[in-house]
Amino acid sequence: MTETKVTQGTVAFKYPTLPKPCETWYKVHGDLSSSSSTRRPLVVVHGGPGLSHNYLLNLSHLVAAGGGHGDSSIPAIVFYDQIGSGLSTHLREKRLDDSFWTVELFMAELDNLLDHLGISSSFDLFGHSWGGMMGSQFAARGHPGLKRLVLANAPASMPLFAASCGALRKHLPADVDDAISRHERDGTYEDPEYQDAVTEFYKRFVCRVFPFPQDFLDALDWAEKDDTVYRTMNGPSEFTITGNLKTWSVIDQVHKINVPTLLLNAEYDEVDDRYVFVSYQRVEKMGQTTRMNKN
Repeated sequence: MTETKVTQGTVAFKYPTLPKPCETWYKVHGDLSSSSSTRRPLVVVHGGPGLSHNYLLNLSHLVAAGGGHGDSSIPAIVFYDQIGSGLSTHLREKRLDDSFWTVELFMAELDNLLDHLGISSSFDLFGHSWGGMMGSQFAARGHPGLKRLVLANAPASMPLFAASCGALRKHLPADVDDAISRHERDGTYEDPEYQDAVTEFYKRFVCRVFPFPQDFLDALDWAEKDDTVYRTMNGPSEFTITGNLKTWSVIDQVHKINVPTLLLNAEYDEVDDRYVFVSYQRVEKMGQTTRMNKN
């Protein structure tokens, strides 16, 4: 079997509020030049906000699985690190600047990347978690080149996401939940006990493979080295949401999504389907899948 072609690079990103020259890093698995009207590249938008692309690299096997033949195969998958994350430009000086870190900033970055790669006329989009939140708003805004959308583990509303995580906390051991409550009350989010409690939550509702896979650890490492984006937009943790996404919702816009859309989540998912799928029911061309026991 022929080895999949892998290329990587950076693209300059200009936006009115950027305080300095910035670049978006990307990696392409496969051959963009082999795209056609029926064989489109898949652009992968990572979560966080503030993680890196690494934990989603297992999706690269979809190119090899397609084998480069047939009308339904994927010719290439595009991974990238969003501004402030991973190998793209970091802006620590903008930490806790609510007016700077906006969904519109990240949508503009995605537009810029699509134009640079020459695929803006025809592509599919896979958004995970925060990437799905941004992806749903991107799709609702409308883009003539977007043909299909996958929203994986992605809430349609941060208040609903907070409710989901709050409900899941009831399944944690009492001492773990008590530690979370105590440190939230005291604001001691850097305390090792609080961090251990967060890890316990992750082990149950974010990634149930333990020890955590290296790609997942690599993404977490980037977020730990620079929490600017996560802390500003989300807050100290998945269940302590104080950032500027606290009231975010796309529910009143989902009826504008007019491309075939697949929703994915898992049985033990922090994005519980009770709080997610009902919110997307107004998407006309929606499919839904819950993968049992798979996180």
